Amino acid sequence: MRLEKCWFCSSTIYPGHGIQFVRNDAKIFRFCRSKCHKNFKMKRNPRKVKWTKAYRRLHGKDMTQDATFEFERKRNRPERFDKNVTENTLKAIKKIDKVRIAREAAHHKNRMRPNKLRKQKEAARELEQGIHLVKAPSVLQQDPSLTLPIKVKVSQQQSEEKRMEE
Repeated sequence: MRLEKCWFCSSTIYPGHGIQFVRNDAKIFRFCRSKCHKNFKMKRNPRKVKWTKAYRRLHGKDMTQDATFEFERKRNRPERFDKNVTENTLKAIKKIDKVRIAREAAHHKNRMRPNKLRKQKEAARELEQGIHLVKAPSVLQQDPSLTLPIKVKVSQQQSEEKRMEE
């Protein structure tokens, strides 16, 4: 069973699926769905369309260079069948998939690290600004261990004076 790649989005095309376009110079373009075919006919560049694999690789969203991609490459030279080679290849494919998944997870973790730090800072700032909503000011004055390491000024007298004025 031969699995092809979509020319536009690089997704897998299974037998009996997709559209095939042959240009006048005999170059074959395979598309997984009409969405890709229509974008090709509109002369859109896959590197500029955000949902394609080319865009994701170009902008650092997906891994681009890894030794595990070498095994996915298409080979047109036929090989003579050998049972031992086939068994070893199938075992190696499982190991390669595990390695690829682990590397993709590490890549994703590295990509999300700055975002995680930014979210933590935003959460700390929001908690610092709204600590009076979580705990009553009188409780904070009685037990200073409930406050954050960053000093938050909470004064009960000022809030009472404002209530009296209103």
